[in-house]
Amino acid sequence: MIQSMTGYGRAVVAYNDKKINVEIKSLNSKQLDLQTRIAPIYREKEMEIRQQVSTVLERGKVELSLWIEREQGIEATTVNAALVENYYRQLKEITSRIGIPQPDDWLSTLTRMPDVLTKTDVEVLGDEEWAAARQAVEQAINALVNFRKQEGAALEKKFTEKVDKIERLLAEIEPWEKSRVEKIRQRIIDGLQQISGVEYDKNRLEQELIYYIEKLDISEEKQRLTNHLNYFRETMANGHGQGKKLGFIAQEMGREINTTGSKSNQAEMQNIVVQMKDELEQIKEQVLNVL
Repeated sequence: MIQSMTGYGRAVVAYNDKKINVEIKSLNSKQLDLQTRIAPIYREKEMEIRQQVSTVLERGKVELSLWIEREQGIEATTVNAALVENYYRQLKEITSRIGIPQPDDWLSTLTRMPDVLTKTDVEVLGDEEWAAARQAVEQAINALVNFRKQEGAALEKKFTEKVDKIERLLAEIEPWEKSRVEKIRQRIIDGLQQISGVEYDKNRLEQELIYYIEKLDISEEKQRLTNHLNYFRETMANGHGQGKKLGFIAQEMGREINTTGSKSNQAEMQNIVVQMKDELEQIKEQVLNVL
């Protein structure tokens, strides 16, 4: 089954007082284009995260976000009481020594002093927390892959409908193809007969007609197009990672359809070719979404 390059996945893993959130999105791209937004504590693991993503997601413009949510109240900043007392003694001594009034609001003054409310503890990423974060990344990637598979199944259904339609249209050409040979022969003969005083060798005329009609023969184009349609179906069945190959096959299908149109030389056949081109254009547009 083919996969789409469009996808979305999210995962949340709880660790102590934290919720580790991972969100990953992907769109169309010829190669893997990975952009990350990672919480500071996990940035030392960015290369491992990129490797984890690139191992599973082969192509696409991918955006990964990794952030932390904490329980309310856990992150309240601790007041440095010893430093507050030190500032208080120093300021009180200075005001007494130089004879200036003491502040009316000591609390407001002291809390504005340097480092009184500065958080001094530094978070260190432990093995257990990294294992939880890595699990969240893996779950988000798996969710995105499942999304891609669902989108891929919808694309495969649409492609099958379009390929089957082109095949049916190709079969509709055959009756017109047989009747046009006699029409071409009769049109040329009628044209010669309308020219007065012109004599022609009927045997030579038949030889020229055969040569002319052979140049308009589309048997090879029909056979090659049929082969391309079957190859398109087989490639879809081979699994994901076939997007580029399906694009190449669609180009070859277009070449045969265009050649058939240029050789048609009949309005009914050309109308059918236009319908085939319309179906193929829809395939080409959607095949860009295939992984």
